[in-house]
Amino acid sequence: MNGTERIRVTRAQVLAHRAAAHGLDRSTPAPAVLALGVQDTPAGSAALALAARGASAEGLERVWSFRGAPHLHRREDLAALATALWPTDDADATARLSSTVIKEGARLGVEAFRAAALALRTVVTGPTPKGVASAGVTALVPRSLAFDCATCGSRHVSGLLFQQAGLFGAVRVTAAGGTTLAPLDPGFPLPTAAHGTADLVEDHLRFLGPATPAGIAKSLGVRTPVVEAARPANLTEVDVDGTTAWARTADIDALRAARPSRAAADVRLLPPGDPYLQARDRELLVPDAARRKEVWRAIGNPGVLLLGAEPAGTWRAKAAGRRVDLTVTPFAPLPAAARRALEAEADLVARTRGASEARLLLP
Repeated sequence: MNGTERIRVTRAQVLAHRAAAHGLDRSTPAPAVLALGVQDTPAGSAALALAARGASAEGLERVWSFRGAPHLHRREDLAALATALWPTDDADATARLSSTVIKEGARLGVEAFRAAALALRTVVTGPTPKGVASAGVTALVPRSLAFDCATCGSRHVSGLLFQQAGLFGAVRVTAAGGTTLAPLDPGFPLPTAAHGTADLVEDHLRFLGPATPAGIAKSLGVRTPVVEAARPANLTEVDVDGTTAWARTADIDALRAARPSRAAADVRLLPPGDPYLQARDRELLVPDAARRKEVWRAIGNPGVLLLGAEPAGTWRAKAAGRRVDLTVTPFAPLPAAARRALEAEADLVARTRGASEARLLLP
């Protein structure tokens, strides 16, 4: 950064800037956030995240990518993404496999990922149930990458490695009727070295910045030193309410000019795992500790009600035949305009889930 005075931005400016970057104003039919993919946990949530942006999941591929979690990505992005996510060195690979069940195998580093990816490419030649694929991979990888599972009574490859190697193995993942793997068509060569990691860091900052290197690393599923080594050139350090963070230099003017929406009807229902909720500075997004516990649970996160850029409550949906019941729990009483806007958003959730009717339940 040039000069001696650090640029200061507020929480409100950061959230307003992120909301605009995410396309939550529905100003484009193809939200730019697809550059990072959209997490699909639980299955179907990615379609809801895209619908909240006025977009569709049609034509996207579901793969295991960041942290081995299922994400929807544009097909044409997958080869470059695989190369950018490939471990930068053995230390990076071993850290990604940190697990007591394959402690010895994790020391294989990059070779563990190479072996699992090659095995996936060998085993998955057509639609293959996940269990069958896992058994086939187990038979082909070094023994130290598998363990004796007390739950199922068999020996199988570490799930942590299996899913993190999914993108490198060029397989797509479907969830309907049980998890099934199939080869991507067209596929792409197995990466031989990491390339483009800095581009991933920059994409993260584009949508979830400003952010700290540690926060970026957790989101991407890598070690902090990997992010620090991949630091893009066009960064500016900023102060966000007392925390030093990275921001893209190209975003500084927009950050300074960002203002939260004051329209009470500017309502969105974000599903669990929505890209807007993927930033690791959760205390910035939801400052109240008790509310953070409501939003991010150990199991079964709810969706988040967004007013403008501000998390304003949680919501859950329950199927009731062809109807979906949406229970919304606001953090504070909602303006009448927001309550009216929620009706339309509830209908959107129902349609996206394939239901014909929504019933909105509010306190």
